[in-house]
Amino acid sequence: MSASDRWWLAHPDTISPVIQTVVEGTGSIDVDALWSAVTAVATACPDTALRHTRKAWLAGGTPPRVRVVHGAADGTAVAGIDALHDPLPTPDGAWCEVLLCPGDPAAVVFRASHAVMDWPGMALWIADVFRVLRGEAPLGAADATTEDDIFDRFPAPAEKPPSPKIEWVSPLGQPSGSRRTAWARRTVDGYHRGLVAQVAAALTTAYELPSARFAVAFDLRRHVPGVRSTGNLSQVELFDCTAGAPWETFHEQVLTAMAEGREVSSRLDSGLLKLPRPILRTLVKAMEKGPADKRRYASATVVAHLGRIEPGSLCTDGFEARTLYPVPLLTAGSPPDLNLVECGGRTELTLTWRDGDGAAERMGAVLDTVTEALSPRRSRDWDGNTTSAAADPATVVQRLRQVVAQRPGAEAVRWPGGSLTFAELDARSEVVAARLLELGIGRDDVVGLFADRSMWAIIGMWGVLKAGAAYLPLDVQHPDARLAGLLTDAAARVCLVQDKYAGRSVTGPGCTVVLLSELATEGVPDVGVTPAPGDLAYVIYTSGSTGKPKGVEIEHAALANYVDWTTSRFGCGPDTAFAVFTSLAFDLSNTALFTPMLAGGTLVLVPDEPNHLTLRHLLEHSGADTLSLTPSHLDLIGQLDLDPAGFKVLVVVGEQLRSAVAARARAMFGPGCRVLNMYGPTEATVGLTLHECTAADDAAPAVPVGLPMDNCTVHLLDPQRRFVAAGEIGEMYLGGAQLARGYRNRPDLTSERFVHLADGTRVYRTGDLARVLPGGELEFIGRADDQVKVNGYRIEPAEIAHVLQRHPAVRAAVVVARTRPGAEHKQLHGYVVLEPGAEAADWDAFLGEHLPRYMVPSATTVIDAVPHNANGKVDVAALPDPHAAHAATGPAVTASGDEVRLAVARVWASTLSLDEARLDEAADFHHLGGNSVQLLAMLAGVCRDVVGAGAERAFMAELGSIIREPTLERVSDIARQARDGAPMAVPAAG
Repeated sequence: MSASDRWWLAHPDTISPVIQTVVEGTGSIDVDALWSAVTAVATACPDTALRHTRKAWLAGGTPPRVRVVHGAADGTAVAGIDALHDPLPTPDGAWCEVLLCPGDPAAVVFRASHAVMDWPGMALWIADVFRVLRGEAPLGAADATTEDDIFDRFPAPAEKPPSPKIEWVSPLGQPSGSRRTAWARRTVDGYHRGLVAQVAAALTTAYELPSARFAVAFDLRRHVPGVRSTGNLSQVELFDCTAGAPWETFHEQVLTAMAEGREVSSRLDSGLLKLPRPILRTLVKAMEKGPADKRRYASATVVAHLGRIEPGSLCTDGFEARTLYPVPLLTAGSPPDLNLVECGGRTELTLTWRDGDGAAERMGAVLDTVTEALSPRRSRDWDGNTTSAAADPATVVQRLRQVVAQRPGAEAVRWPGGSLTFAELDARSEVVAARLLELGIGRDDVVGLFADRSMWAIIGMWGVLKAGAAYLPLDVQHPDARLAGLLTDAAARVCLVQDKYAGRSVTGPGCTVVLLSELATEGVPDVGVTPAPGDLAYVIYTSGSTGKPKGVEIEHAALANYVDWTTSRFGCGPDTAFAVFTSLAFDLSNTALFTPMLAGGTLVLVPDEPNHLTLRHLLEHSGADTLSLTPSHLDLIGQLDLDPAGFKVLVVVGEQLRSAVAARARAMFGPGCRVLNMYGPTEATVGLTLHECTAADDAAPAVPVGLPMDNCTVHLLDPQRRFVAAGEIGEMYLGGAQLARGYRNRPDLTSERFVHLADGTRVYRTGDLARVLPGGELEFIGRADDQVKVNGYRIEPAEIAHVLQRHPAVRAAVVVARTRPGAEHKQLHGYVVLEPGAEAADWDAFLGEHLPRYMVPSATTVIDAVPHNANGKVDVAALPDPHAAHAATGPAVTASGDEVRLAVARVWASTLSLDEARLDEAADFHHLGGNSVQLLAMLAGVCRDVVGAGAERAFMAELGSIIREPTLERVSDIARQARDGAPMAVPAAG
């Protein structure tokens, strides 16, 4: 038993020194499971179950009890809980207990007498209880080291430090006689360097004092690394703070004291161990019974930084922790007590003082001053986030039914050679919905949708939504193994399949295949299912940094808010003809899938894969007047000899839009066409900000991404989750009505990416960097991590590396994005270290079996070892240049004298910004840094300059062959045969 233990034991029940910690979150914990965990941990952390003699603690005392208590229904888990004021030990002799507080939010409160535990020790206890709740073994904290043991490690000071003067009047007002503790709490965004010093400076200002003295708490465990003890191993040291002085001055004092080990020199007098307990108790009572106006303290406030706790360590299968904060009971002679905890990217501040008239208001005002010092309102509030607007509660299913009733004979969907009216679409989708209901599909079930850009996809999509379920669009261009993995991951029990893909192996034994073409075309009565706003509408998979794709879950309310906003800002109505030519598994397509039809307009399907021929038909002959596309596709269109007709709106989203591309599009499409730059990840339902391009954008390298949509917000935070000042670069955290529910079956990843700000706002951390321009709009800057975009698709290089490492010949793999000199876009490049004795394989073929084409690196190079820098990260600069490795070494093209090959080489050189004299027959378009959009631009150039208009369809018919073998020799041969009308040669296998 230490001197501190002895001091706390002397407190009577009326001044019970209890430390209390609230773990607050959502969900629930079974009371029996909690009791079992607490009981199990009592063995691993014996300080939670102690009994005492006059001079020592003994293990094997009464274990903590678990009580279920209820607070006030005001959104605060522990408000109004009288049990927080109960003394310890309990009537049965337990020095610790746990309170379970059900509700929303829910909470678990850990309580311990200060006689047996300090806060850093309580953190060990709490962590172990949650480990056991998750089925893990406790780490334990059974070391019996006391503060006196630590003091004995250091030489006694030559002179005894002077006792602190008890001279400070409480700046919060003297207690009125009530011994009941009161708390005020604030939460501040971010982690703040020199936190104790910044808080001390802010408190001095809030107290309106010329100077103030603060007692700063230190954890002595830093002097005994490896010791795990829950006992009292904390000590305080006094520091003075001058009003107006920079907080760094106070911070320097604290660091100097730590460097000198001053907290082990100002030890509590061990003579307390010799005083009889009745005398100690008399001293304690005397400290509390003096007249209120005469009470003095050793400091203005005790300030304790309790460390950093990650909420993930405090979760169970049924309970998700959001935050943690202390609500201690004041001890005898204590001034106000301010405890600080960093948790979940936020800083919790709890101020504790005696209750009384006006105490809560005074405490709240003080914490408001501290909050403003740490996180100024001018940084938190941005006018662009003033987006509140009335929301239509109707889901897209309800809205479609309204349009069907109003415009049954109007054209809902059209494609080359066919169309569907709203009545026909309604009838056919009802048949699909009825079949799904027969199969037991309902609310929040996921149904796979394996169809191309055809009426079958649209009928299937609406049928799933009408059944109350969510659809999972599958890209027919992706390999079967990947699609099967997505269906399995999403737990899809049914997959709707277009008949032309019935032979594909994309489903497992647990998934029923329903051929869309086999469903009756006759209408059935309305199935009568109306999805709720909180029901799941669709799931779209994106690349995952862990090597596994992640399914983003979008609810009906989010989709409805997006459609409301796009309909208004795009000016969509019954006259709108909105085209879609991108993959339906790319959420960009959802703009076209929902916006026009729910406005009574027409969805225009482009079935064929994008190339200059399909784009020409789309832009010149389809009758579409609205189009959503990526900047890469817009750049491609600008390079083609096209004459767009009748377009009113271009919506550009998916990548950063360069001003030169936007300016060229404005000129190409004419003054009657608006070019809108939209930003937003899949997790925010397609798009969340918008900017209309004008000539004023031409002076900057890139077009702004604009302002948030209705009921949506954007917050810019630094790496420590603090709001950045106006004009500074920060990571975009998106909030509001369009946020996804989370990632399907990935609660860990959901908790990591969907977080909460200090005010409780749920936000999605994007990894995208931006700043607010002087004009008030957002400018996209780039990424804060390794994620890249290819043609609008987000790609995590780690996922590709994970697939490479599954090859039996690969020991290690890394994938990075690099930019070839002279090029504008980054390209993916893979590097593999082989197993001893293994040989290089056809990496493209292997990756193509598991990944979509846009995720296959342009080159994969064998290296001896993966280089790392001093920080343990991959040293990208030390990796070999893949472009140099694949570049030709001589002017083979010029020497060949082949007219067609020379012409094709000139097109390649122009497209890739290369010297054509260095292109030989074996040159590979992708290995030279070309991406899929540049490939289309190259093919269009070959048609224009080499093949001619009469033979371009024959040439483009060989697109699949070119994609499989994009060499200069192969493209030249196909171009020559198309131009001359000769039969196409089939390349040899392999």
